[in-house]
Amino acid sequence: MSELSVVNAKHITGHILDIEFNDGHISTIDFATFIFSVGHPDYEVYKKIDGFLNFDIVDGNINWDDYTMIFPVEDLYNNKIIKHS
Repeated sequence: MSELSVVNAKHITGHILDIEFNDGHISTIDFATFIFSVGHPDYEVYKKIDGFLNFDIVDGNINWDDYTMIFPVEDLYNNKIIKHS
């Protein structure tokens, strides 16, 4: 199997995106829990929808503001952006 990559991301509502991968899989991910619980000042801008929607797909991944916020592609694919202890 080739390396997973993001080919498209579509805004659904709020902080929810449908993310399409190069194998046709689509993950619906709600980023709100991560953004609002991390507590890092760099993520404040993403609490507002306009800031959150200011992303690009770069090298097969979703990238906010020149890598200020980015997730491993496998975590996006499996909808596991929140690490549980």
